[in-house]
Amino acid sequence: MKAVISADVQPEIGFTFTSESVSEGHPDKVADYIADSILDAHLSQDPDARVACEVLCKSDKLVIAGEITSSADVDPEAVARSAIRNIGYVSDADLFNADSVHISTYLTQQSREIAEGVRAKDQTSENQGAGDQGIMFGYATDETSELMPLPILLAHRLTYALSTARKTGHATWLRPDAKAQVSVAYEAEGRPVRVTHVLISTQHSADVAQREILDYLTTNLIPDALGEWFSQTTKILVNPSGSFLHGGPSADCGVTGRKIIADTYGGAGHHGGGAFSGKDPSKVDRSAAYFCRFVARQVVHRGLARVAEIQVSYAIGVPEPVSLRVNTFGTGDQRDAVEFASTFDFRPGGIVNTLDLAQPIYASTTNYGHFGRAGFSWEC
Repeated sequence: MKAVISADVQPEIGFTFTSESVSEGHPDKVADYIADSILDAHLSQDPDARVACEVLCKSDKLVIAGEITSSADVDPEAVARSAIRNIGYVSDADLFNADSVHISTYLTQQSREIAEGVRAKDQTSENQGAGDQGIMFGYATDETSELMPLPILLAHRLTYALSTARKTGHATWLRPDAKAQVSVAYEAEGRPVRVTHVLISTQHSADVAQREILDYLTTNLIPDALGEWFSQTTKILVNPSGSFLHGGPSADCGVTGRKIIADTYGGAGHHGGGAFSGKDPSKVDRSAAYFCRFVARQVVHRGLARVAEIQVSYAIGVPEPVSLRVNTFGTGDQRDAVEFASTFDFRPGGIVNTLDLAQPIYASTTNYGHFGRAGFSWEC
């Protein structure tokens, strides 16, 4: 379909932008990972599975709810316990742990009306309807080689580094729950020039001093994770409220879909409001957001613009998008970018086929950003 032209221009003054990442042990990410693991378990047996799985976790309780229509034989409780174990909540000292958590399951089949809306109006898979109305965005910028905004990219590197240090035994006192926040100064033309602040709050064991945590992060983990962007002028805050002994679902409630900004562009691009985890690729909240990222990447990769944002919208049961908008923020040839983006097939079935999404890949997308990481078809 024909895209709408937009040429909004970035501010002409310098600014500082901040983004946040959370670790796989954060309560909301625990919920996301369990939901995506259940999705993968179904897709591994039934590529046509329709899954909309939501999870809530708090203290020693876990709730799995939603709608699943699938020929797969899946034990959601077993999948959930395995996912919790993979994250690292295995200690009997924690209320929330893989072996003793109490699991309640409330799953029904997908409603008939939604199923009819998604079903293709003919025998071609490309003509399946959208599973719901909604708007989705994709964003790309040439400020990094990954075509991602620098603040969220660096924030994810920090939380991933914390996870790696914990799992490899380089810092045995680390525990699964953590957050990282990175602030980046930009010049007037919208180019990043330096990292101004780094904030890390990480769960830890009781037998480590805050000074040891600070020393390890400031002299080893943070410089390694930030690479060329680390500077002696960067202000670093570590566990600013003091000790962080109690974390994860034992201390806080986690719910699927509450980290949608960390999942995408750290606030640098627009967001349509739809979450990803627990949803099969017939749900355009997920698949169309992936495809918009794919198209935005192609616009930037081909030099049509330095920054590109794609917006698409759908009506439930209708294959063709309601609207398609391209925004290059004044950084490239707007009309060429629009013409190029309009050549892509934004129908839900076309998206699934183009990106080969009917596969059990989703648990690997849950943590450290759905975008900007190699190995996914929408990042090609």
